[in-house]
Amino acid sequence: MKKVKFSDIKINDGFWAPKQDMLKNSTLKAVYDRFVETHRFSATECKWKEGEPNKPDLFWDSDIAKWIEGAAYIIKEEKHPELEEIIDKTVDNIVKNSDEHGYFNSHFLVTEQDRRFCGRRSHELYCAGHLIEAAIAYYDATGKDKFLKAMCKYADYIEDVFVKKKSAKFITPGHPEIELALVRLYEATGEERYFKLAEFFIDEHGKHDEPREGLSILYNQDDMPLKDRTTADGHSVRAMYLFCGAADVARIREDNELGAMCKRVFDNAVNKRMYITGGIGSTYRGEAFTVDYDLPNRTAYAETCAAIALSMFASRMQMSEVNSKYADTVERAIYNGVLSGVSMDGTAFFYENPLEIDLRFNDVDRAAYDSRASYDKRRFPITERQKVFSCSCCPPNIVRFIPSIAGFMYTYDDDTLYVHQYMDSEMSCEGMHITQSTDYPTSGSVKINCTAPGRKIALRIPGWCRSFTVNAEYELKNGYAYVDASDGIELNMDMPVAYMRANRHVHEDAGRIAVMRGPVVYCAEGVDNGEDLRNVRIDINDSCALEKSEFLLPKIKTTAYRDKESELLYMPADSEYEKSSLTLIPYYAFANRGETDMQVWFLKK
Repeated sequence: MKKVKFSDIKINDGFWAPKQDMLKNSTLKAVYDRFVETHRFSATECKWKEGEPNKPDLFWDSDIAKWIEGAAYIIKEEKHPELEEIIDKTVDNIVKNSDEHGYFNSHFLVTEQDRRFCGRRSHELYCAGHLIEAAIAYYDATGKDKFLKAMCKYADYIEDVFVKKKSAKFITPGHPEIELALVRLYEATGEERYFKLAEFFIDEHGKHDEPREGLSILYNQDDMPLKDRTTADGHSVRAMYLFCGAADVARIREDNELGAMCKRVFDNAVNKRMYITGGIGSTYRGEAFTVDYDLPNRTAYAETCAAIALSMFASRMQMSEVNSKYADTVERAIYNGVLSGVSMDGTAFFYENPLEIDLRFNDVDRAAYDSRASYDKRRFPITERQKVFSCSCCPPNIVRFIPSIAGFMYTYDDDTLYVHQYMDSEMSCEGMHITQSTDYPTSGSVKINCTAPGRKIALRIPGWCRSFTVNAEYELKNGYAYVDASDGIELNMDMPVAYMRANRHVHEDAGRIAVMRGPVVYCAEGVDNGEDLRNVRIDINDSCALEKSEFLLPKIKTTAYRDKESELLYMPADSEYEKSSLTLIPYYAFANRGETDMQVWFLKK
């Protein structure tokens, strides 16, 4: 199976064109300006001295690397001299300040110089991985190889330290990322030793008594050899990046045992540990998975980077197995748990993405009433988007994610071209040409013209879709409708408002329903509906209406029922409720109109 690169696809209109315009016109500059203000870019000059402010942090290089990668994707689409000037200056700093071995890290080159590759939590290999990915993207966009050559030299040094001399104080990365980056480097250069190094980090993971540095053995997925894993555990972003690397290695070397592990942990994460929004990692303690079905809404961590990483992992899984569950997961994540991480104007961000906000009780500090209860104050995610974070990994991840979103659309083999995602676009690759005309997910109508000599075309029928038509004969298999490639294919998927319930083991959502339309989860906000959203009841037999909104997709208007207001604290139960209207907006658009309550799961009347 091969993947069609996003650079072979042009998004023309529909849902994603304005998102990409937002990224180019607002987000890219907003993130760059914040990184300049916080001295992330100037840190590459390696001039910091002890006692000065703005000490380079351990992970700053990864922040600017992701920004460079995203900027390179924009340059790939159209020349942008101003962006190239910024990147060239940064690359000059990196090359100039790398040591004789090719090592570069803006933190360790100016402080703790005797601690290189000594601390497993120090993010050196994580930063190196993102720098490698940025270098590949910039070379592909411009043909300039200075950055790529520097990162190849750095990768050679990493191989020397970790494989040949074994002089590092740990064996595998504390924060995986370099594994998938090395596979990309192998594919970009053809140098097999980079793939061998990726294999080393994957194969050795979990086999050794690695330094824990105060962390749980689960945190870095160190409790067992990777091939033995059955569940998704520990820090959710680290887990997904690790599984991405494992999926790449399993596919390339045709490792059935490693591939089976990837399928097991994917199924566990998606079927038992994922929010309806595609968010993963339910607790802030370790930014981690906990146990099956533990999915609290108000305290949900659901880091933006974790949803991005889940999308990356799912897209790799669809390279090795034709099953619509992988593209369904990509779709759920990108339209909900990823996009909720960036404001509608593209300039502010969420690190965490809760499924419920109740402002009245968020700030209750029980210690104010009883000093013995200082431990009892609960921690809730922030409720207003931020321009930058001290740990600002999510904003630049958005910067590289949205320009490359088309990369999730197509894969192909000798017999079939697979259409995994629906976006208004045009693709040309290896004699294949396909256009999609669609406003998806505003509606479920997709018109396709396709030329793919010798191949069928397989159209994904999303898991949310209960009724569809195709204006041609087809064979339905593993969630895909196989059609002889031709012009004038029309796929129409019914897209009514749908009410979803959670598995009964998700106690947090017992007796509650969520509202979806197509792949998009909806929520209610206090700014539209007033307080006490947790008391809202929805009758699934009531009618709904769609209204145009400022959020690209329509609002949903329906009827709500609530307990009548009373001065009594407790009273006899009855069936009388106050009737009112309820306005629902796409979940990804919450918290764009000021601080307000928000609810995804509602009582069922």
